[in-house]
Amino acid sequence: MAEILPLSAAVADLVHDGDTVALEGFTHLIPFAAAHEIIRQRRRDLTLVRMTPDLIYDQLIGMGCARRLVFSWGGNPGVGSLHRFRDAVQNGWPGPLEIEEHSHAGMANRYVAGASGLPFAVMRGYTGTDLLEYTDTIRPITCPFTGELLTAVPALRPDVAIVHAQRADRAGNVSMWGITGVQKEAVLAADRSLVTVEEIVDELSPVPDQVVLPTWAVTAVAEVPGGAHPSYTMGYSVRDNDFYVAWDPISRDRETFQRWMADHVLGVGEPDGQPR
Repeated sequence: MAEILPLSAAVADLVHDGDTVALEGFTHLIPFAAAHEIIRQRRRDLTLVRMTPDLIYDQLIGMGCARRLVFSWGGNPGVGSLHRFRDAVQNGWPGPLEIEEHSHAGMANRYVAGASGLPFAVMRGYTGTDLLEYTDTIRPITCPFTGELLTAVPALRPDVAIVHAQRADRAGNVSMWGITGVQKEAVLAADRSLVTVEEIVDELSPVPDQVVLPTWAVTAVAEVPGGAHPSYTMGYSVRDNDFYVAWDPISRDRETFQRWMADHVLGVGEPDGQPR
């Protein structure tokens, strides 16, 4: 059964140094507020997992939280590179960063295998690519029925998965809708999970095409209005496109980046007004 907690308490309980952490969301429902709390609590040596690491992973990497990144595509959507990510890979600042690269399909299939309790997933998607030469978690496998040469990828089972959603009820059942990506699979694959939500309500109203995460699948829920900003939450907010553009010059320079993080993340209270 999910426990309803303040964000700081949920992160303190669920995210530990050295954990494998997946913060999922695709354009929509990206859990920025939860990641900022991880930064404030100075978690270290994390293996960060995500299909599409963007600004929030740039911030986590630049603040020294990450030791390793498992991902498919990474960048500032519609703008350009992630400069803190690039600096870590090319120059080892603020520390060296190991990378494990997959395709979108490979990452999605790994989450599905983890959620299904299977050891690996099998797919055709890597055939003809050179990723097998660079990523040792992609292995050739022969179909026992047809003899076709395929590729296998190991299941993803994060220590903790963190996602954002629109609503939860007081029992910890979660409702999300819109572009939902692999949030459900990430939560089901993880040992522990945290869902930040725009609001906690007495009863979940039916919404077309919603995904419901039942309370038994969720470890903790935190009410964090605006917790996806600068990404958006369908029905609650719109994407802050200006911020994505502004992030490019902020993140290019190490000192400018550090000042911005000090002013806007470190020492800042929780978005829900809870004291620190």
